[in-house]
Amino acid sequence: MPVVVVESPAKAKTINKYLGSDYTVLASYGHVRDLPPKDGSVDTDNGFEMTWEVGNDSRKHVKAIADALKEDNALILATDPDREGEAISWHLEEALRKRRAIKKDTPVSRVVFNAITKSAVTEAMKNPREVDEDLVQAYLARRALDYLVGFKLSPVLWRKLPGARSAGRVQSVCLRLIVEREMEIEAFKPREYWSVKAILGTPRGQEYEARLTILAGKKLDRYDIENETQAELAVQAITSRALTVKSVEAKPGTRNPSAPFMTSTLQQEASRKFGMGARQCMNSAQRLYEAGHITYMRTDGIDMAPEAVTAARDAIKDRYGTEYVPGSPRIYKNKAKNAQEAHECIRPTDMTKDAAALKLTDADQRKLYDLIWKRTLACQMESARLERTTVDVGSDDGQVGLRATGQVVTFDGFLRVYEEGRDDAVVDEDDKRLPQIMQGEPADKRKISPEQHFTQPPPRYTEATLVKKMEELGIGRPSTYASVITTIQDREYVRKEQNRLFPEDKGRIVTIFLLNFFRKYVGYEFTANLEEDLDTVSAGSLDYKDVLGRFWRDFSAAIAETSDLRITEVLDVLDEALAPQLYPPREDGSDPRVCPKCGTGQLHLKTSRTGGFVGCGNYPECTYTRPIAGEGSDGDERLLGMDGEDEIHLKAGRFGPYVQRGEPTPENKKPPRASLPRGWSKDDMTLEKALTLLSLPRGVGMHPEGGEISANFGRFGPYIMHKLPDEEKPVYANLKDPNDVFEIGMNRAVELLAEKRANPGRGRRSAPAKPLRELGEHPEDGGAVNVMDGRYGPYVKWEKVNATLPKGTEPADVTMEMAVALIAEKATKKGGRKKATKKKAAPKD
Repeated sequence: MPVVVVESPAKAKTINKYLGSDYTVLASYGHVRDLPPKDGSVDTDNGFEMTWEVGNDSRKHVKAIADALKEDNALILATDPDREGEAISWHLEEALRKRRAIKKDTPVSRVVFNAITKSAVTEAMKNPREVDEDLVQAYLARRALDYLVGFKLSPVLWRKLPGARSAGRVQSVCLRLIVEREMEIEAFKPREYWSVKAILGTPRGQEYEARLTILAGKKLDRYDIENETQAELAVQAITSRALTVKSVEAKPGTRNPSAPFMTSTLQQEASRKFGMGARQCMNSAQRLYEAGHITYMRTDGIDMAPEAVTAARDAIKDRYGTEYVPGSPRIYKNKAKNAQEAHECIRPTDMTKDAAALKLTDADQRKLYDLIWKRTLACQMESARLERTTVDVGSDDGQVGLRATGQVVTFDGFLRVYEEGRDDAVVDEDDKRLPQIMQGEPADKRKISPEQHFTQPPPRYTEATLVKKMEELGIGRPSTYASVITTIQDREYVRKEQNRLFPEDKGRIVTIFLLNFFRKYVGYEFTANLEEDLDTVSAGSLDYKDVLGRFWRDFSAAIAETSDLRITEVLDVLDEALAPQLYPPREDGSDPRVCPKCGTGQLHLKTSRTGGFVGCGNYPECTYTRPIAGEGSDGDERLLGMDGEDEIHLKAGRFGPYVQRGEPTPENKKPPRASLPRGWSKDDMTLEKALTLLSLPRGVGMHPEGGEISANFGRFGPYIMHKLPDEEKPVYANLKDPNDVFEIGMNRAVELLAEKRANPGRGRRSAPAKPLRELGEHPEDGGAVNVMDGRYGPYVKWEKVNATLPKGTEPADVTMEMAVALIAEKATKKGGRKKATKKKAAPKD
């Protein structure tokens, strides 16, 4: 009975259904070995020998596989069909040979399947092979490169830039994209331009919109009307002339469906349509794949298996009719150069099943499957047929011309099922129906209106557009997009707001440092060429140690060059490199490097544990600071006024804007400060508001039963607090409106505190609920089993598992046997808790 090893328990469970009792299916739980996170794991002086270590969490899984091989002397490695899957199989075989779990006569084979279906798994078992050494070499090269960059470059950052977390071969290039886009936005100068539109009428009383395209007999370019004066002259030119319809042209057109999904396009579309992050998308796709609902989700390929194409065409015919099936199948060819990840496209394993038929309970999985199913069917459907109409209207002297456009869908084709999203909202003026318009008829001028526009800076990246850009540049691979984007956010180099990616000051400083001292290694072309070398290794045409040798020769020299640099030297270089962003020209023409607070100090770039900032050279006499985004930015310091001899400042900190009384001094190192409450705008801050904040906590009054009631802001928002003389701890009651902190009166405060004392469980720090019944210790796994009272009725509680009692079951009737059965059923449904190894509860004395 062969032992089959896959990565995850979910995948093992699905495969076990198809293989039956003739096989033992076990999970490795991902990678079982990795390079220890310490210097020397890749020996650059000894042919790049790598020291591998079985992880603490993986030892028990490797032991379980080794134990199974004692009884079943055959090993089948059935990990994922990509480079990572090949690496896991190689690591497993190596680790088991080290343990001598694989004997000389133990057959070891590798099988791959692109979908976890009965036919795919059965067919794979008929076609075993050995572990692909070329793919393993590509993995070894990639892992060694990532290690060398991480463990050699990151310490340079720690020493030269306090607060920097890490650098990475791909992550630093990805961060550079975001930082450079932000610098483009900051340097952008908007350009004014105008357009003129007219509402015209037909002799039959119908209206349509046309835009000015010809003025003074010349075709208008986008920026030809530069200001309001020119726009008004254009309006007069139209108003003063009679207009007639010069031509009406209707042309048929078609729209073809998009190709089926590969990893990058799935991540992009999930982001556009659902706001899903790359990791969230891939986690849901992984669950769908492991359950056998879709094909493998890490792929550069867009081709579809012939049998899948046939199944899709049959499903389209059954659901929508023959007219929606094109005469011949649509063929999509792979553009990917790297064979290691160019598998089949991401598609459903059963074309007849839509999301409703699968009855998926997880919302993300349901939405993602629906997206994949629709895109797959759409890619094999008939084109949409359109009719595009262009109407040209003009004056008889040819001085003025306007154009109206519209289109109508005559056959919806694939649009009946699916339409691809867009990264940025685009107003399609063609996408409307025009009334009946005839050549030669007059055009009645109903309304003529000029519109002012300004050119817009390039948009910040979303995770979707960033993945698209990485793909265009050849940076990263399907298996790395999600992890790279997640890493730069986890390192606090980038933050995500309203689905857009903003570089933090820390990320900007790191990028400028790398561009100045390690420019080659954050170069787009260099990184893409390195990816191509790895693809060549995977094809068996290049030795991975040659790739590592070439890289290390130059990289180690660059590391050595920076080792003697002092932090001040690094900051001077960065200060000069960032000068256009740090010190933009001031409106009054004064020196932008002169401190605006003391008027004598020079501004310089400085670093801290939380990132970079600009500070005055006269510190500590002058404490002026601001973020590196520049004067007038969201974090710029502002003096609100004086309170006696104290200056009241509005400042910016790591956790948002705050007000502060005075500046730190040797005697008073932490002057009073208060954060702006949620909903308060820094732009609306006044001296009066700041003093109100600095006066908190506010005394509301004395409680009738003793003790003062106070109001303030805390971690979870506005609240009132009171402690009775006989209470051990004060009682806190949340306030809904931040203004209540300053306005709430005694009557309302006493009422809220009374409600809170009557219902203590409704707060964040409620006392633990008392059980209705205590059943005792769990007979197998230990831990108290209790019957509790909940919002939706009584339930059984054991550790983190809550199981609702069946309808009609009274808490008094619940036995330990019944409770254990309910807990087991609930734990299985949740899927998150694996069954503990059986350990008897300690015997009672």
